[in-house]
Amino acid sequence: MKRLVVIVAILAAAAACGGAGSTATTTTDHSGFVGMAPAPVPAVGAPSKDATQVGGAPTQTSVVPTIQGPQVIRQAQLSITVSSGSFDSKLADVRGLVQLQGGFISGTDAQANPASNSQIRTGVITFMVPAAKFDDTIDQLTKMGKVENEHISGNDVSAQYVDLQARLVNEEAQRDAMLALLQRAQSVQDIIAVQNQLGQITGQIEQLKGQIQYIDHNTAYSTVTVDMTEAGVPVQATSQDNWGFASALSDAAHNFVSTLNYIVTGIGAIGPIVIVLGLGYLLWRRRGFPGWPTQRQV
Repeated sequence: MKRLVVIVAILAAAAACGGAGSTATTTTDHSGFVGMAPAPVPAVGAPSKDATQVGGAPTQTSVVPTIQGPQVIRQAQLSITVSSGSFDSKLADVRGLVQLQGGFISGTDAQANPASNSQIRTGVITFMVPAAKFDDTIDQLTKMGKVENEHISGNDVSAQYVDLQARLVNEEAQRDAMLALLQRAQSVQDIIAVQNQLGQITGQIEQLKGQIQYIDHNTAYSTVTVDMTEAGVPVQATSQDNWGFASALSDAAHNFVSTLNYIVTGIGAIGPIVIVLGLGYLLWRRRGFPGWPTQRQV
């Protein structure tokens, strides 16, 4: 039992260093306990034996897929100005283009321009298209209006992708070796020790698979963000006032209201003082106050 616990500890150390470039295979000694022997990391595209069963029979093999070409995540940002009154139709054209290219829209935001009193509209639409259709999509977008700004970037993640694949193979080899040890465990203590280490390795495998799937998705689809702006003010939104009569009436009404506002404000400020003085005068007239001259009786 002690030797099995030691073997589990060796496996734990090997799993912690799995990304350093080594896997492990199991061997059987003369006493019947399963031991560990280091195995070289398989080359990219070459199969490797993850573990051996009791008796030396190989189990399943893991293969690191060969990458066909570089893994590049591409993104594009475009600012386009469309003609006045065509904002809605151009936005619909962008949606139709995304559907035609086999992509999907991840977000749309359109509104009137709050910086002016006009009906000028702006909007941002973000979508993803297959990487093979990326260049054609950009060409189609540039034909929808005047391109004010265009920014295209690419991030090569080939080295990161290969590293994740190699680490995944190592972790899967460690998992299979732990499963073989679990079958040989005799006591509850041995079973618990192996299962704890097996749970940690399984968690690392799932994390690596998630990172690989993220790269697969972002290299298979490219992200495009289009910032669309409507040019000019629509004709129906303008008002004609060549003589200035409407402006004069508006200014007169504004001045009248402003004058009333000043009067009401002044009354509100001096009103309490006038009321107090009036009450004091009435009391003085009726009863008088000491030290004040009184009226002479006729």
